[in-house]
Amino acid sequence: MSTSTLTPDRQTFRALVAEVAARAKEKLPQAVNGRVESAVKLVLAHDVTPQADGTILVGSSADPLKTYRLEGTTCTCQDFQYGKAPDGWCSHRIAAGIQKRVREVLATPAVEPATAQESGHPALPEAPASVNVRLTLHGREVQLTLRDHDEGRLLVRLEEVLQRYPLPQSQPQLSPQQHNAAAMHRPVTGFCQVHNVPMRWNEGKEGRKGWYSHKTEDGQWCQGRARG
Repeated sequence: MSTSTLTPDRQTFRALVAEVAARAKEKLPQAVNGRVESAVKLVLAHDVTPQADGTILVGSSADPLKTYRLEGTTCTCQDFQYGKAPDGWCSHRIAAGIQKRVREVLATPAVEPATAQESGHPALPEAPASVNVRLTLHGREVQLTLRDHDEGRLLVRLEEVLQRYPLPQSQPQLSPQQHNAAAMHRPVTGFCQVHNVPMRWNEGKEGRKGWYSHKTEDGQWCQGRARG
């Protein structure tokens, strides 16, 4: 395994750490508060050092001369020992988890097109599994591409993205006359300002004047006027 695979450029490393930390923050209890941010600083400072005996030494965020030892899911810091860390997730344990995930991603070999062709299989893109999804962010439509080396994990990530960015509610279609009235801040005929839905015209009988109305979800009829 080449050294460059495990030691990417600084910008790539920081971006990967930020991505892994964002996913961790979604899954960890909200009560961890700023522990994820502290963990990110420890990882970026290379203060997470696996040991030969399977334990992990993690630096202190407050004291640069102090380190804590992780063994399994336990940590020697006071936050963990005194039960202050939510579900045992102190910043040192979170940092070790982020560091482990980052190393796993870096250690996953990319598929080389030349190697794929020599094996008799068609060349693959950068990642074996990818998906494109269109999202609406702040009123703008953008396209997001997700890539992964595992299709099942990719689908889980896609589901998380779709839950974070649900489909916007469809807006009622207005006629040109209604658009003009709305632009001039005049009442929009045939459009309910209370429920934000179009209304239909009802012809009056025996010379009575017609009216606009629509049926609400609770089965009541509304004529577009708020009740006092």
